[in-house]
Amino acid sequence: MTERTVDTVRFHFDPLCPWCYQTSRWALTLEQAGAVRLTWGVFSLERNNFPADKGPFDPARARAFPALRVAVALRDEAGQAACGAFYEAIGERYFQREQELSDSAVLTGALSDAGLDPAWLERAVSDPATLETVLAEHDEVVAATKAFGVPFLRLDDGAGPSIFGPVISNPPDDPADAVELWTHVAWLMRNEQFNELKRGERAHQPDLPYWRTFLAKWQR
Repeated sequence: MTERTVDTVRFHFDPLCPWCYQTSRWALTLEQAGAVRLTWGVFSLERNNFPADKGPFDPARARAFPALRVAVALRDEAGQAACGAFYEAIGERYFQREQELSDSAVLTGALSDAGLDPAWLERAVSDPATLETVLAEHDEVVAATKAFGVPFLRLDDGAGPSIFGPVISNPPDDPADAVELWTHVAWLMRNEQFNELKRGERAHQPDLPYWRTFLAKWQR
């Protein structure tokens, strides 16, 4: 019997993106099913989308940077699992409970939810190295892969093929369905002739309180 290969997948995220959060829930299911090993990378939509004519980007005014700085501090000092648990917890608070991402009480609460010391927030935001890491990591993935958004996956722990997506509206309930989807995604990623696949419209929306509130405001 041939042993199944387990991919080590670097998952680049920005905690601002609901689609990325939904895809991360699928990825965590894959990891729990033993289909992948996850490592976590960061990406800044605010930095990437900052208008060139507005002067230099100021991380101090970016909503997601405190969370991103905590994430890299956890990853580099406490391990990948701690980073993933924090991202899952902050996503639950932001997208499910509609709490403000930039609120320090929300971030410390997410740390507690993940079983982590709330002091990680002060430790991360007071350390200039975490800011340097977030900026450098964002710039590296953009330069190396032309990444423009999240979710963004890189195989072989960042050394292999990469892809924007998959953009998942709602993660599969059945782990078997999650693994089947991964089988197809991984095959496409490793096919050197594959470049792009996209629907004309997003027929299904994320089943998240945050997203329903966002749509209601946008449709006014």
